[in-house]
Amino acid sequence: MSKIADATGSHRLQDELIQRLRTTLSGYLDQNQIDDCIRAYEFGADAHAGQFRKSGEAYICHPVSVAITLAEMRMDPSGIMAAILHDVIEDTPITKKELAHQFSTEVAELVDGVTKLTKIDGKSQTRAEAQAENVRKMFLAMGKDLRVILVKLADRLHNMQTLGVMPADKKRRIARETLDIYAPIANRLGMSKIRHKLEELSFEAMYPMRYAVLTNAIKKARGNRSKIVATIESTIKNRLEQASLHYEVSGREKNVYSIYQKMFQKKLSLSAIFDLYAFRIFCDNVDTCYRALGVIHNLYKPIPGRFKDYIALPKANGYQSLHTIVIGPYGVPIEIQIRTHEMHRMAESGIAAHWLYKTEDDKTEKFQKQANEWLRDLLEIQKTAGDSLEFIDNLKIDLFPEEVFVFTPKGGIIKVPRGATVIDFAYAVHTDIGNACVSARIDKQLVPLQTKLENGMTVEIITASWARPNALWLNYVTTVKARSSIRNHLKNFKQQEAISLGRRLLEKELHTLNINLESIEESRIQALLKVMVIQSFNELLEDIGLGNKMPFLVAKRLTQVDINANTKLDNHQNTEQSPLIIKGTEGMVITLAKCCRPIPGDLIIGYFNPGKGIVIHHHECRNRSVISKHHTNWLDVEWCKEASGDFPTELRIEILNQRGSLATITATISECGSNIENVTVVDQDDRVCVDLITLTVKDRTHLAKIIRRLKELPIVLKIIRVKG
Repeated sequence: MSKIADATGSHRLQDELIQRLRTTLSGYLDQNQIDDCIRAYEFGADAHAGQFRKSGEAYICHPVSVAITLAEMRMDPSGIMAAILHDVIEDTPITKKELAHQFSTEVAELVDGVTKLTKIDGKSQTRAEAQAENVRKMFLAMGKDLRVILVKLADRLHNMQTLGVMPADKKRRIARETLDIYAPIANRLGMSKIRHKLEELSFEAMYPMRYAVLTNAIKKARGNRSKIVATIESTIKNRLEQASLHYEVSGREKNVYSIYQKMFQKKLSLSAIFDLYAFRIFCDNVDTCYRALGVIHNLYKPIPGRFKDYIALPKANGYQSLHTIVIGPYGVPIEIQIRTHEMHRMAESGIAAHWLYKTEDDKTEKFQKQANEWLRDLLEIQKTAGDSLEFIDNLKIDLFPEEVFVFTPKGGIIKVPRGATVIDFAYAVHTDIGNACVSARIDKQLVPLQTKLENGMTVEIITASWARPNALWLNYVTTVKARSSIRNHLKNFKQQEAISLGRRLLEKELHTLNINLESIEESRIQALLKVMVIQSFNELLEDIGLGNKMPFLVAKRLTQVDINANTKLDNHQNTEQSPLIIKGTEGMVITLAKCCRPIPGDLIIGYFNPGKGIVIHHHECRNRSVISKHHTNWLDVEWCKEASGDFPTELRIEILNQRGSLATITATISECGSNIENVTVVDQDDRVCVDLITLTVKDRTHLAKIIRRLKELPIVLKIIRVKG
């Protein structure tokens, strides 16, 4: 009997939902389009026949509910049909080809795009990796058609609305994912209505007790506030009417989750948060918005620094409005937002407004373009991200920007996140500008690249043809585009350096055999690549440069009669070879060891560190014996006579522990043309202080001069150069 009742209830719900969908669609589609959507419903209902959700309702109720959400946003017919059919490829025998035949290729592609988001590879993945890969796929699908994400957001919204039957731990996990990814995406696309619903439902699922207590407290507080709200609203209306402005005024309900966030982050009580009264004023045009702002500021005293003009400077998600906070009657703060009706539709629906209220001068086209540019940037980023988890980290940075507006020298406006630096700005202008920047001027004053930007600054980037990104920049940048571009350039640059070093090493080994690389036949090189299962000669050179292949073994193999024979390492075969000449400035494929910090003029030795290149040590490095246990592939190296640059080295100095001793030491080092990178106090008592000083020098001669000058100081008792 209960099963019959359940079936009857499910059919009734189905009928109610499809009637609601018809009614909503009739508000903006013609009859033929509505009939196509109903045909999609009938097709989906047949495909999902016999399938039920955990709540007991027929499965088709879920996709229809998703379609209703999109219909309320006035989604186009293809989007509505895709919403109704979004689970048929995944959960039924229906194929993409069949969908294309029954409806259209456009609908089939949309359904396929949504389906791919929920299919996770069968490889062993942690839940975090699976979630990250899913989101990565979502952005790939979004890049082809933005409606994919709209269907996915509506799908997630209905899933959140029907979480009741899920176990508590699963509820919390889904809610956390929604707060971390889906609500911020809705916000980034300007869809505040969907975002607020997702946030509130997630908050309720994660913290049901907190949600219940806070909701009840807000209801009680609202009753006490009604008289003040009515007084403020009446006063605002009267003053706007006196100014002969066309307007609408409405009180704005604060989102429960945003109230909780403010209470939690700022450690405030509900009364402190709820003392802020909020109103919206809707005007016919932008001019009226600014006139209304003047009326409000004449009526109530504005709070300095709390006015924001998002009409002249829209947010990245297309949001436009005037925001101001004023002191109202009884000394209560009042938050007022002033916008046009069109701006309000954009604020509520965001990217979905592209399908809403079409006009000849459709301003949503501009935001559609911005959204597509954002997606293109993310797709570029996901190509350079190491894995899906790194992509998610980058995405989260991009989804939570607090914007700062800065100007180019020609008056252009560039938006960057709060905390962004000059380097972020350079990459925001253009990737090539970022890659070549060497310094900058802010308001005509020279500043370092790591300078943080503030509103209203005018920034001019200075570039140089020889400049290239530095790995240290990754410590300064905050934007995903800058971080991704730097990593991508360093990765490619390291590859080119490794190829160049590999060629030098191979040519050096061949030279000892009295053979030139150019004289070796191409067929012989190709035969060696085939034997070693390597795609190209550059790939082989890169492996040599990174230390993955020994250069003298490759040279031996290239010159031996039988190229297929495996050459074995002979400990004595490399003893009479000429050493590799280095400048120390080759880049990432040659590293100077930090334990002994070799400098030009030192006797040095290197070893191949697989995957990283050659590590150079001082010949007397104390760690050499330890390293030899793990690395037998040592290489003779020598400094180039023309080696130039600033090389770090370390001195251990014992000085008299008296006032001004360290200042005297640092001043002397500076006078000798050296920079101090770090000073560490190793030991100290009443008489003697032992310091470890890291300084930069040109070579051994420069270091000797510094040591000689320091020894002349009466406060210096002993100096030792640290060599590991």
